[in-house]
Amino acid sequence: MTATAALSRDADISLTDQLAARFGERIRQRLLPAGARLPSVRECARRHAVSASTVVAAYDQLLAQGLIVARRQRGFFVRDAQRPPAGDAAPPAARSAVRPVAPLSATTLMRGMFQPPGAQPMPGLGTLPIEWLDAGLLASALRRVNSGAQLGALSLQYGESAGDARLRRALAVRLADHGVKADPEQIVTTVGATQALDVVTRALVRAGDAVLVDEPGWPVEFARLEALGLTVLPVPRGEEGPDLALMAQLLRAHRPRLYITVSVLHNPTGASLSLACAHRLLGLAQQHDLTIVEDDSYAHFAPAHQPRLAALDTLQRTVYVSGFAKILAPAWRVGFIAAPAALVDRFVDTKLLSTLTTPALTEQAIAYCLERGLLRRHAERVTVRLEAARARTVRLAEGAGCRFAAPPRGLFGWVDTGVDTERLARTMLDDGGWLLAPGALFHAARRPSTLMRINFATAQEQRFWRALERARDAS
Repeated sequence: MTATAALSRDADISLTDQLAARFGERIRQRLLPAGARLPSVRECARRHAVSASTVVAAYDQLLAQGLIVARRQRGFFVRDAQRPPAGDAAPPAARSAVRPVAPLSATTLMRGMFQPPGAQPMPGLGTLPIEWLDAGLLASALRRVNSGAQLGALSLQYGESAGDARLRRALAVRLADHGVKADPEQIVTTVGATQALDVVTRALVRAGDAVLVDEPGWPVEFARLEALGLTVLPVPRGEEGPDLALMAQLLRAHRPRLYITVSVLHNPTGASLSLACAHRLLGLAQQHDLTIVEDDSYAHFAPAHQPRLAALDTLQRTVYVSGFAKILAPAWRVGFIAAPAALVDRFVDTKLLSTLTTPALTEQAIAYCLERGLLRRHAERVTVRLEAARARTVRLAEGAGCRFAAPPRGLFGWVDTGVDTERLARTMLDDGGWLLAPGALFHAARRPSTLMRINFATAQEQRFWRALERARDAS
């Protein structure tokens, strides 16, 4: 989504049409999802410096387009596209039972990732800025593997079912840097780390099974697990790791099959698992026949020596997942699974049912980057830049009266604003086009929160923090 500028009084389009178009775009992009309440007429007029009649006329246009519904004495709400507009025909009891849906969701954040070049930086997103990425490196790697007879072999037929052999060999070497011993035959490539998590989950559990997750945790993971019909059991995540006492209770009561965790540079807090907690966690896994799925998507931002569960466990009760979209480019959807040998065939079968094989051309390009040390040097440059961005963002956030609920590390900061961040997110989106990641999203059962996740790389603009101060003070 592009930045939201003030309505123009010199434009050929009327203020009414501009305002209606602005809300219409957000509704179609699902930045305002079904059930979200639009600002009151008076509040909208104040925010956009227009008359109440202009707002009424804009809302009338949205009503006519079927994008919103009006509820008497309650206001205007985004219409559920799956249902016919009920308007005021619904009985009063039914209307009073309707609760506005929060303005942002896991899919909202994902949709916000798809921004055009030059768009305003979004502090709530999970990707690096385009200007931090190395298009020349990617182009060079593709040219090296995209020549002569090799092009036909890579592009005109299916790749290997487990993934390109060259990449799997290079990944085995890369994993050794983290202390994870895995033969190439223990590695399965996927379309990004998200598909790797999906393949593992589908292969090892069924609808109705229980799965342990970190809380706070990745909202996309919560939504994905719930869509599979799984029972999500959140475990509070602290600075050292998960609450092991509560985890033990959940293991005895529910017998979950999996625990999905980000052990290093946890999303959203940036914390990493301590060695002592890791050993105790592996002991619980052994005692309760639990498989731990270790998501190491942020490996390239972390020191190689940071303890990994898969290294301590030697891939016995652990399955390791990672990818390259975070460090190379979001569109380079290459991920992988490193697993106990006994599970590999199940993962390959599950992969074949969902995507057949993965693109060997891209996989070989990444293998080339790994073999030549190009990816390592690129990651080192990004890490240096991220350190500077983190320092600047911390100064700006604290200058705006916010505090960090966890020590700032890695790509993300866990920031306490002092006010309800869902309400703040709605105001920031409407007033300045800023997309936030409110803390409620990072809980399996949504609840109000004063916290939000920021991306240090995309939250460096002073105007964002000034806008946040204004919005917070006005709330």
